Amino acid sequence: MVNLLKTYCNIINYLNVIIIIICLCLNIKSQDAEFTQFYSNPIYLNPAFAGSNICPRMSINHRSQWTGIPSVFNTTSFSYDQNFEKFKGGLGILILSDRLTNSIQNNKISGIYSYELKISKKITLRTGLEASFWQNKFDQSQLTYIDMIDPLRGFVLPTSNSLLNNSINGVDFSAGILAYRENVFLGFSTHHLSEPEQSFFSNNSKLERKYTLNFGCHIPINKKTSSNDEKFILSPNLIWKSQGYNEQLNLGFYAEKEPYVIGFWFRDNNNYAFLVGTKVGLIKIGYSYDINLSRLYIASSGSHEISIQFNFQCQNKNNIKQALSCPSF
Repeated sequence: MVNLLKTYCNIINYLNVIIIIICLCLNIKSQDAEFTQFYSNPIYLNPAFAGSNICPRMSINHRSQWTGIPSVFNTTSFSYDQNFEKFKGGLGILILSDRLTNSIQNNKISGIYSYELKISKKITLRTGLEASFWQNKFDQSQLTYIDMIDPLRGFVLPTSNSLLNNSINGVDFSAGILAYRENVFLGFSTHHLSEPEQSFFSNNSKLERKYTLNFGCHIPINKKTSSNDEKFILSPNLIWKSQGYNEQLNLGFYAEKEPYVIGFWFRDNNNYAFLVGTKVGLIKIGYSYDINLSRLYIASSGSHEISIQFNFQCQNKNNIKQALSCPSF
């Protein structure tokens, strides 16, 4: 028993050393938190979506990624946006909490403004600008060291290593553009225009710019035969992302007949996502499960994501402004 405990302690110690060496010596590039339900939190995808629903919209999203690994990659976001006639566009707020491990957490709060321009009677153009304040926290007291372990009682001893509780923060800016008509939309956004440095240990860990292209359309399959019938809609979608050395292509589709939606996404490297959702009054609830069919799945398992969106009513949605018809999730 004692030998097994010593072996475990050595493994923990080696892992700590490896992590510290990587942080100090390598040119690490940060990346953004990932969501699969892209359109349940649209202003996170592209700031130009702010106000595109015309009426007030509030979204809450939570993602647990790689659940086979304990205490990593838990991301929660809250967003609110709506259109304002006097500002000739939309305003939005986005709050994001991204916990990578028990010792590392990234937080962000953003204010968003989008300007609406009518290109023609059927085509609308929106441009969006996002200003963010971010804070990254590192709590070394959550780490374990070999000198903390008693051979009989476990992790009960104080460590002789000096503990750090670092916090760094800064500002960042993003921008986007979105063009849409009744059943087709196309958008492009650039996040992290300032490429802020976000390392706790060096000045060589910038958050590189992220470029995102999104395209989708709604294809009605049948027409309403009565006021009680709902259209059956297929919605193919494409989302391409590039950030540093990482490029990602997402291909998916939604099948919708109110109040229900099902969806499927394929992502690079054998990643698949399945989605179900429903609408209850003004509330939309969605659940998605990501699975990686490569050898990574054995260690990481899948990823779970839940979304709740509130679409409030307003007076001018139907008779003044054209709302964007995009997927719910």
